[in-house]
Amino acid sequence: MAAERNHGSATCKRVDDGITRVFHLLGKRWSGPIVSVLVGQPAHFADLRRAVPGISERMLSDRLAELGAAGLVVREVDEGPPLRVCYRLTESGSALEPALRELAEWAEAHLPDAGPCTGVGRPDDTAR
Repeated sequence: MAAERNHGSATCKRVDDGITRVFHLLGKRWSGPIVSVLVGQPAHFADLRRAVPGISERMLSDRLAELGAAGLVVREVDEGPPLRVCYRLTESGSALEPALRELAEWAEAHLPDAGPCTGVGRPDDTAR
């Protein structure tokens, strides 16, 4: 029982400040998928909206603004005609590619299939 007495809040490891900052930004719903789409190439707003199923235009706009404020995404206006807005990753945003690739591989190996773009398990998952 001595181990129980030694295991208090003072002995627990605190979360790393860097991890806290990363998940504060990328842990928000939609942020990670938006960045992962932009890893491949720049994209227009409408293309991003199609590439991230379920996201509203307002939420996409908000997340792009947050990612831009964090220095990960740049908004560029294509002069046209027609006038179009394109988004691309900055050097800092592009530097996330190896980490995102590792997370995707980890998810394939360790997370159950959640079904098509729902984020929740399939109804038959409870029988497993």
